[in-house]
Amino acid sequence: MTRTLAIANQKGGVAKTTTVASLGAALAELGRKVLLVDLDPQACLTFSVGVDPEDLDSSVHNVLLGTAEARELIISTDEGPDLLAATIELAGAEAALLTRTGREHALRIGLEPVNSDYDWVLLDCPPSLGILTVAALSAADEVLIPLQCETLSHRGVGQLLDTVHDVRRFTNRGLRVLGVLPTLYDGRTTHARRVLETIAETYDVDVLEPAIPKTIRFAEAPAAGRSILGTAKSHRGAQAYRELAGRLIA
Repeated sequence: MTRTLAIANQKGGVAKTTTVASLGAALAELGRKVLLVDLDPQACLTFSVGVDPEDLDSSVHNVLLGTAEARELIISTDEGPDLLAATIELAGAEAALLTRTGREHALRIGLEPVNSDYDWVLLDCPPSLGILTVAALSAADEVLIPLQCETLSHRGVGQLLDTVHDVRRFTNRGLRVLGVLPTLYDGRTTHARRVLETIAETYDVDVLEPAIPKTIRFAEAPAAGRSILGTAKSHRGAQAYRELAGRLIA
């Protein structure tokens, strides 16, 4: 069975794209067939795995609007996962979808023909709670929430969980919250530890382990078109994502 996981948080800079690229590479290392779907018009995931969005004529934008089949646009990457890329055209998808009936289901319908080819489909959501994020949540089995352990990031979790509640009510009754993944985590600071404790107490969600450490190696990896698993294989950040992948499979 394909497991579709949306990685979402409307706050930017919390390592959503890093998590999608690194977790996808870790799952591929474990022999799983993985599809990464870039739903952010900034196309950071696309660039991070070694594909230049400027070179693409079509993208997930066309799949959402029904003008191309997902199978025709899937790209292989060096680290194993396949990619359904984004381009800047995706910025116009929300406006185009607003007038369409069933817009929340556009992604689910677009991915249906290829779902059976994969063990995991990872959806990189944009930093907003607009149509693209709702479409991702409507297509997903579960949602993972990357969380930088700072107060402002913490506050956004409640808003996202409200959106998850609405999606469960109207478009995807089976959607589950897998949990919060601490990212950019510095366990030496009292503030980071306190925020982490408050999340579990306030929102009654699981806190996934291990926490992903803060390191410059994550910022360096996209320049090589790879994840940290390809550029710093033995680094504790790479090992953290490997451990997370193992826990998800188990």
